[in-house]
Amino acid sequence: MKILYLTAGAANMYCGSCLRDNALATELIAQGHDVMLLPVYTPTLTDEPNVSRPGKILFGGISVYLQQHASIFRKTPWLIDKLWDSTVALKLAARGSIAVNPKLLGELTVSMLRGEDGRQRKEFDKMAHWLREQETPDLVTLPNSLLLGMAQPIKRALNRPVVCTLQGEDLFLDGLEESYRQRSLELIRASVEHVDAFVAVSEFYAEFMSEHLRIPASKMRVVPLGINLEDYEARDGDGATAMMATTRRSDETTFTVGYFARVAPEKGLHVLCEAYRSLRQRADFKHARLEVAGYLAPEHEAYLRGIEREMKDCGLAAEFNYRGALGREEKIAFLRELNVFSMPATYDEPKGISLLEAMACGVPVVQPRRGACTEIVERTGGGLLVAPDDAESLAEGIYQLWQTPARAAELGQNGARGVRQHYTVARMAERALEVYESVKAVNRES
Repeated sequence: MKILYLTAGAANMYCGSCLRDNALATELIAQGHDVMLLPVYTPTLTDEPNVSRPGKILFGGISVYLQQHASIFRKTPWLIDKLWDSTVALKLAARGSIAVNPKLLGELTVSMLRGEDGRQRKEFDKMAHWLREQETPDLVTLPNSLLLGMAQPIKRALNRPVVCTLQGEDLFLDGLEESYRQRSLELIRASVEHVDAFVAVSEFYAEFMSEHLRIPASKMRVVPLGINLEDYEARDGDGATAMMATTRRSDETTFTVGYFARVAPEKGLHVLCEAYRSLRQRADFKHARLEVAGYLAPEHEAYLRGIEREMKDCGLAAEFNYRGALGREEKIAFLRELNVFSMPATYDEPKGISLLEAMACGVPVVQPRRGACTEIVERTGGGLLVAPDDAESLAEGIYQLWQTPARAAELGQNGARGVRQHYTVARMAERALEVYESVKAVNRES
């Protein structure tokens, strides 16, 4: 199958959606399919070999921004636009952290969703011109519903079906000022008719977005996440049990609680830190540390500094360690150091990639019972579910695993098996192809 796969770059940030899109495209290519992975806005940053098309970016982030804020750039010749549409220019801009804060991007979001009626009309013309020059694909996939303004122009240019992935954009929409949020939802809902199928990354998110975006049930599909398990090694059962037992009972070893995600309030690091402080007030819970890693945006530096101050005020500064953003090898090594993992998001997380990665290493998880995390933990049996937004409940779950190393080891083994059974990139590709083939067949008949 020949697929044009658009993926939304997130500047210099490791983005779960970019990682998922790149992993899926890589697997489809490995299976012999002709896939062009094409970035939108900026180049993508991945921790695996990046298979996106080099040197080509649709809707370059600089052009989109300039056309939004100055009418002169809506009329400049395409040849001149290449100066700031280049990969080099976009990478340089990304070093300065291109804004992704929804509070600053409401007007731009609405304009993009208006499609050819928005301020980026020239970019839509460029896209249509480029599409007509390419070999026609069997279908085109969009990375999220925020880009549904592209659906109708793509179908007009190619006369091919369009599929849209749903993978967490509601968080961005909810962050918009109310007037922009409502207008964005109106435009997205109006564009649903131009999409042949929507692909949600979890059962939870399929149900939620069907109602939120008013997507007919006949258009909704689920393609669960999958990760590339190369280099991931689960601990063996006996070794894991012995390690957990030794960690709890020896004065010379440390029980390590871990967090790996964006360092942002919605991902719940502050909840985990509160739970950790509660644990350390228990007389028997000693020789522990809290290890943290993940991308830190400039606007969230004050959030992290506040957490560090709280840990210091409790005399726990030496037990809290932020390691920054990690590449693939560093990430896997980091996860394998942990005795328990938690990413206690304060919203309904639709993906949960970091849970899968931790469990792939044989690390048990303790997660709030909300969003896609619930189905991941229940399907794999790789951890405990606790009350959401409740630091004491989270602390109790972690304490249970600290108290019962054999149980922790059992959950770790369950998670490692469960990920390999349900959440591999091969399974993700298999399910995605089923969706694409069904959409292609319907389009051929119509």
